[in-house]
Amino acid sequence: MPRPAAGGRIGALLGAMTLAEKIGQLTMQTADMAISGPGGLTSEYLDAVRAGGVGSMLNLWGAGRVRELQRIAVEETRLGIPLLFGFDVVHGHRTVFPVPLAEAAAFDAGLWERTARAAALEAAADGLSLTFAPMLDVARDPRWGRIVEGPGEDPLVARRFAAAKVRGFQGGDLAAHGSIAATAKHLVGYGAALAGRDYAQADISERELREVYLPPFADAVAAGAAAIMPSFNDLAGVPMTAHRPLLRDLLRGQWGFDGVLISDYNAIAELVQHGVAADLAEAAALALEAGVDIDMMAGAYTRGLPAALERGRIDVALVDEAVRRVLALKERLGLLDDPFGRGVEPSPEPEKAHRALAREAARRSLVLLKNDADVLPLREGARLAVIGPLADAPGEMRGSWYGAGRAEETVSILEGLRAALPGASIAHAKGVAIDGEGPEDVAAAVAAARAADIVLLCLGEAAAMSGEAACRAEPGLPGRQEELAEAVLAAGRPVVLLLACGRPLVASRIIASSAAVLVTWFPGSEGGHAVAEVLRGRANPSGRLPVSWPVATGQIPIFFARRPTGRPADPELHYTSKYLDVPTEPLFPFGHGLSYGRFALEDLRCSAGEVAAGGRLDIEVDLANEGTVAGLQTVFLFIRDPVASVARPVLELKGWQTRWLEPGDRTTLRFELSVDELAFLGPDLAPRLEEGGIEILAGPSADRSLLLSTSVRVVKGRAR
Repeated sequence: MPRPAAGGRIGALLGAMTLAEKIGQLTMQTADMAISGPGGLTSEYLDAVRAGGVGSMLNLWGAGRVRELQRIAVEETRLGIPLLFGFDVVHGHRTVFPVPLAEAAAFDAGLWERTARAAALEAAADGLSLTFAPMLDVARDPRWGRIVEGPGEDPLVARRFAAAKVRGFQGGDLAAHGSIAATAKHLVGYGAALAGRDYAQADISERELREVYLPPFADAVAAGAAAIMPSFNDLAGVPMTAHRPLLRDLLRGQWGFDGVLISDYNAIAELVQHGVAADLAEAAALALEAGVDIDMMAGAYTRGLPAALERGRIDVALVDEAVRRVLALKERLGLLDDPFGRGVEPSPEPEKAHRALAREAARRSLVLLKNDADVLPLREGARLAVIGPLADAPGEMRGSWYGAGRAEETVSILEGLRAALPGASIAHAKGVAIDGEGPEDVAAAVAAARAADIVLLCLGEAAAMSGEAACRAEPGLPGRQEELAEAVLAAGRPVVLLLACGRPLVASRIIASSAAVLVTWFPGSEGGHAVAEVLRGRANPSGRLPVSWPVATGQIPIFFARRPTGRPADPELHYTSKYLDVPTEPLFPFGHGLSYGRFALEDLRCSAGEVAAGGRLDIEVDLANEGTVAGLQTVFLFIRDPVASVARPVLELKGWQTRWLEPGDRTTLRFELSVDELAFLGPDLAPRLEEGGIEILAGPSADRSLLLSTSVRVVKGRAR
């Protein structure tokens, strides 16, 4: 069929479609290259494409494969409408960057944007037009496996992460080469799943919903996100896939989102199991009424919408509305003009640059939790024992959702150390398997430790132990790794603990006994080189925790922005808010991270003692490098509203800055706050700015003992 002219072609296509073809545009099927659920690219699927019964595919990439399936859609269907090709390009495609939780530790929106841009370039070259990222779920429970996919516990970090990733994936023009559509997910509250268990319910107060969980998605919409994915969970009894008040009224109505809503895998059909739909027809009607445009792998629209229409449950106008949005996205991506414009193989030059970026991102993501007696960086000529199941495990370095990344192209910690220290004595012993199911030789590990000057103990999780359907009731060291650690520690040599993980791991005893602890997370393709550079001292660690690190599982959920209680913890008083067996504070607070240098912060000051609505507050603090090593320091800005009509969190993050300083350098950091940023949602959930004192705090983490403090007073009237 000849293509209609631009502008009228969507209407012309819609007018030419049968009901089956319309529903086809709302249907997403999967291929068999990567599986996030059961499925495969069968002959039945190919027949459905030829019949116009499929509008988009996921889990298929590669220029040749994508081109052939696109050819079928364009040349062998009645209307010749091209397919969307989507994939979980979460933290890289062929080049794997650190997992999002790790990358959040860099606290650098520019870096976040650059890695998304590189991932988009590689994904588009592989024929992809859509990614199911970024994940913006604020997560405060490390039992939840998907904490690895997001930016951590704070909504401001998530907001800046949202905007940076959308800009990086989409660029300035979705139709341009190297741009792919971003899908902000999962709207909303998925990170608050009951007991940290995937797919479970979330019960969140309206205040927490509006102050913590919704803002990152508002920023994604403001940044121009092309698509949004509702979460699996229900919110106070209403599954998000059918949540009309939040999806259609808030998202589309109040926020003005005119992009595509894509269900999660099989989520529409699962409305029946949620108990809000009697059958597939009712489930399909609920989702379409809520504004969900694309049904991912449930078959609910294909099988349910015709029945819902026959029953009069929905009107065909809702179907047309959804089809228009899907076609509009294809038009924005340039697919209606050039269906084969994507799928050009990447050149070696960008790939080389992306590997360098992956190494930089990994370096910036590493968090040094402790460094007793300055055991790091490693001294020249030290005999090393590299021990543990994560020492030489390149496949695990990729983490979950590693896209098209290959284990054989990933640098392990052992490989990185051998490259960085070619003449060093490096002994290697695995000791135990990650999960305790493989061969073990603890004796060999202990012997290697005794013969060494320094032990690098590489422990943690397997990549599959973090991510979707990877929740852990006890998020500690799995298998017999603690036994291995105790045996190695008993050898009496200084131990540097390297923790590979996608969440904070509860391993307080081993952490306390180690001389130094470096969180490597899952650092990606160049992780081994990055770890070696930091251990050797060729790079100064600068990562900061984007999540609070618990002492014990019983503290979870744990986060810095908690609200005060009338009976704050007091070790001298019995009837106060505390545990009998562990502290109330985390082992390491949000923002914690050491370096090899020594930084000092002093003289926090504000431009005014009194401020009014509509005004601006300039805040300055002096930073000095008093050590002998150049490094990057991060300084966080918090506020505290001690008396308000609604109890406010004990700390609220309002910004941060990172600054590189040479030894002896001094600088002044300047923060600018709109006075309106001191407002909050009042008892009626409407924004209000109240008179009274506001504490301004700045420091290297959310540890109150390390924060400088001053105050301002909000007064009546408006600034002139």
